[in-house]
Amino acid sequence: MVDIFDRWKSGLAKSSKATFGRIASLLGATEIDTETWDGLEEILIQADLGINTTQSILAALKISVKKEGVTKSSALGSLLEQELRLRVENPHFIDYLPKPYVIFLVGVNGSGKTTSVAKLAHRFTNLGKKVQIVAADTFRAAAVEQLQVWADRLNVSFLAGQTGSDPGAVVFDAIQSAKVKNVDIILVDTAGRLHTRYNLMEELKKVVRVAGKAMEGAPHAVWLVMDATTGQNALAQARSFKDAVKVTGIILAKLDSSAKGGMVFAIQEELGLPILFAGLGETLDDLQPFDPDKFVKNILNT
Repeated sequence: MVDIFDRWKSGLAKSSKATFGRIASLLGATEIDTETWDGLEEILIQADLGINTTQSILAALKISVKKEGVTKSSALGSLLEQELRLRVENPHFIDYLPKPYVIFLVGVNGSGKTTSVAKLAHRFTNLGKKVQIVAADTFRAAAVEQLQVWADRLNVSFLAGQTGSDPGAVVFDAIQSAKVKNVDIILVDTAGRLHTRYNLMEELKKVVRVAGKAMEGAPHAVWLVMDATTGQNALAQARSFKDAVKVTGIILAKLDSSAKGGMVFAIQEELGLPILFAGLGETLDDLQPFDPDKFVKNILNT
């Protein structure tokens, strides 16, 4: 079995080598000067923290440097690590109650929703939970077939509607069915949709409302799946989903394929949403609960 620390180290290798790895060479034994700050700003922006988050971090670092009387750039590394860690929220504890606990996965096409559903089903099943997968993407037959394969492989309950049918009706029936089957967790894979398509976002709102009619309080969680390889471009999408359906947490898929791990800080700064899981590879076990400590240490390679 792969050690969890090694999984985070290998999963963040691209972000560490491509961008954050340059910080060590920048912070030598020289005096802190304008070039030091300019160089650090350039690296952080290239790491995809975004201009606003980068400037906020640099402002905080300058205050710390002055307060602690630091003069050598070599001492900036530990201060930066502390500052970055402060900016990553600890994932919220979820007790997955009441039963069935209804989780919607939302996001744009290609973000990794369907694969994330399968990985979550695997994780929850291993925790002893009875899981039901619901294919509420009634537009793409291929997506339904893919989920059916995963459900069969994982030996979990599966429900889908006919192609072109009302996704709200599918979700309603699924929740009613789950109550009878004593299901613990329902994972609803919604259709990928561009945040700029008003009619599709309105349809998503409708499906969420229908869930509430099938069971009071449902959905109990709405998790936005974001593709880490898209970096800052994903933030505008995220804002739209957050406004439309009250997103409660983030799944950051494909983090291992991205050199843009800095978007984690931008997500926290600009969206104020906890990152719950991170995709660190392609196997079922590689969707890991987000660990702020391991994340910060491994992008900085400390």
